[in-house]
Amino acid sequence: MSQNQPILRLAGLLKKFNGFTALDSVDLSVSEGEFLAIVGPSGSGKTTLIRLLVGMDEQTDGTIWLRDERLDTVPANERPTCMVFQSLALFPHRTVGQNIEFPLKIRKVDAARRKERALELLNLLRLPEHYYDRRINECSGGERQRIALARALAFDPEILFFDEPLSALDYRLRKTLEKELKDLHQRTGKTFIYITHSLEEAMVMSDRIAIMRKGQFEQIGPGEEIYARPQSRFVAEFMGEVNLFPARPGEGAHAFEGLAVDDKAAAQQGLIAAEGAYLMVRPEKVRVLEEGERADFTTAGTVHAGYLLGSRRQYEIERGDQKPLIIEIVQDGSPPLADGARVRLGFDAGDTHLVERD
Repeated sequence: MSQNQPILRLAGLLKKFNGFTALDSVDLSVSEGEFLAIVGPSGSGKTTLIRLLVGMDEQTDGTIWLRDERLDTVPANERPTCMVFQSLALFPHRTVGQNIEFPLKIRKVDAARRKERALELLNLLRLPEHYYDRRINECSGGERQRIALARALAFDPEILFFDEPLSALDYRLRKTLEKELKDLHQRTGKTFIYITHSLEEAMVMSDRIAIMRKGQFEQIGPGEEIYARPQSRFVAEFMGEVNLFPARPGEGAHAFEGLAVDDKAAAQQGLIAAEGAYLMVRPEKVRVLEEGERADFTTAGTVHAGYLLGSRRQYEIERGDQKPLIIEIVQDGSPPLADGARVRLGFDAGDTHLVERD
């Protein structure tokens, strides 16, 4: 395999159900050793895609390649891949060792080697060796997650697929396992493809995020890049709180609704107010301006509501009949903004991004 050849490649992958297009001719390349998270709203095509990748369903058209070989023509039980389900699908009345060894037993690996591999994986997943004889129904939720991962790794798959494996866990355990999964990925060097509805999970763990919408990939890239430079309004809003100002091209080359603008600064950043475009700024980039303080873009409004978000406080700023502005201020000991207070706000052109389609 050449150095630049992907381990997994999708070409024109299409899936239809009774005339409904669930997956619309998607292309994708995944590098060996990459952690790719696939996110999107319900009905976007995530589940359909993962079912095709693991061989649970058959595509209507298109191909799936593992290096130079067609993967979609290989039966699911013969593919060098493994799936970790949301339900985990562990055998509750069998021991931890029996669960981990199950895929090896199916492949007729001898008992001594199966146990040796199970103990190796318990160590890798940081579980004590004496868990080998423990029953699954005696294990905690976090321990079961680790056991499911150990079973998935048992026969050394080339790619691990994950279908929302942390969604049923409480917040603290989920955060712990997010870090452990990222660490496991780095230690094993395996290729992980992770389906989730949680953008936070995707941002914490993955090398790249692929955002799905209506059966297609809307944008693929590192989380930081997608957050700062979304290619569409859908992606901008999907990636978290955002302020979007519609372009007003009839009012000037750099005119956006409700904003006073420094034309020179806007021109230097290429912020042209084209028809259908939006100027985007994230809430943490907006600041309250003191008297006489300037910014490339400015507006004013009335503080309507404040919400404490840990180390930050978020405010909604009403601006007459325009959409409210959202700002976030780091808690530094300063008194919070008073509800009903009139404030002048600003942000700089370098902290914005031009979104040119819905």
